[in-house]
Amino acid sequence: MRLTCFLCGLAYPADRLINTCTCGRPLRVDYDLSASTLRPDDLRGREATLWRYREVLPDCAPVSLGEGMTPLHPAPQLGATWWIKDEGVNPTASFKARGMTVAVSMAKHLGATKLAVPSAGNAGGALAAYAAKAGLEAYVFMPRDTPRACIVECENHGAHVTLIDGLITDCAAEIGRRKEAEGWFDLSTLKEPYRVEGKKTMGYELFEQMGGLPDAIVYPTGGGTGLVGMAKAFDEMQRMGWIGAARPRMISVQAEGCAPIATAFHAGERFATEFANAQTVASGLRVPRAIGDFIMLDLIRATGGTALTISDAEMVAAAKEMSRTTGVLASPEGGATLAAARRLLATGFLSPDETVVLFNTGSGVKYLEALG
Repeated sequence: MRLTCFLCGLAYPADRLINTCTCGRPLRVDYDLSASTLRPDDLRGREATLWRYREVLPDCAPVSLGEGMTPLHPAPQLGATWWIKDEGVNPTASFKARGMTVAVSMAKHLGATKLAVPSAGNAGGALAAYAAKAGLEAYVFMPRDTPRACIVECENHGAHVTLIDGLITDCAAEIGRRKEAEGWFDLSTLKEPYRVEGKKTMGYELFEQMGGLPDAIVYPTGGGTGLVGMAKAFDEMQRMGWIGAARPRMISVQAEGCAPIATAFHAGERFATEFANAQTVASGLRVPRAIGDFIMLDLIRATGGTALTISDAEMVAAAKEMSRTTGVLASPEGGATLAAARRLLATGFLSPDETVVLFNTGSGVKYLEALG
C-alpha cells in the first residue's frame, strides 16, 4: 500500500500520519491489485459490514460499529427501475460512518490520540462515535446553526464540541490554526487519505447487491468523498477483473444555495471557485469549497454524467415524498436526488428503462428542523 497525490502524482509512504500532498491536494491510497486479490466469490459468508472487503482496505485493526451493507430498496413508486441506497441506517445514521470507521482505525494504528474534524453535522457525529469506540479524544467544530440532533450526538459521545459563527470552511480554518499546538490530527474531508476508503465500499456493495452496476448514480454532493470513493472502487474492480471499462453515469446534485461543483461543471472549469454566501437547509450540502473539486469534475465528465442544483423547497418536498411512498426516512440530501432524477428524466438525460440508484445519505431523524 502506498499513497499518491490525486493531482501531481507525488508518492508517499503509508506508514505515518499524513494529511495532504505538499501541493495541498488529496492523497489516494493505492494497492497492488491483481485478479487474485479479491474475487466476488470470496465474499460469501463474510460479515455484513464494509470490512468484508478487507483485501482492498488498509491493513489495520478495525474500529467498527457494524457499518456498511446498507439496504438497496427497489422504488417502483418513484421510477420503474429506480433504487434507493439507504445510508441512513448506518451507525450514527449517515454514510459518514463508513469514512470514519476506516479513518479512525488508521489514525489509531498510526499513533494518533487526538482527532479533529470540521463538520456540518453528520461527520462530527461519526467521528465522536468512532473515537469513543477507539478510546481517542475527538474535537468537533460545527457551525452554530448545525442541526441540534448532531450537536447532542457529539456531546453524548464525549466529543469536545465548539460551535462557530460561520460555515464549515470557517470551522476548518479554526482547526488549521490550532492543530499543531493542540496535537490534533485533522480528519477533514479529503484532507487525509482513508475516509475515501470507507466511502468507496458503497461502490462494492452496489456491485454485490445488483449483480453488476447501474446505468446511473444520483448522489448529493458536499465534500464529495462518496463520488470520489465509488469511482475509485470501480477502477479497482476493473483492475481485479470484476468489470470492464464501462461506468455508471455519475450525477452530482447540489443545493441552489451552495453549488460550487455544479457551477464549475457548467462553466467548463476543472477547479471550482468558493461559493459565496452558502445557504441551504441540507447541512451536508453546505460546503462552499471542496479540496477534491477537480477529482469530482473529472469523474463526472469521464462517465458522461452531469451536475445540477435543486432548491431547498424541492428537496424537502421530495424527501417527504420518498419517506411517504417507500418507507425510507429521507434527509433533504436524499430528497435532492429524487428531485434531480425527476428533472433529468423529464429532459431526456435519463431514460425510463435505465437502472438508476438514488443515494439517501442520512436519516431524516437528523433533520427535524428542516423536515418538521
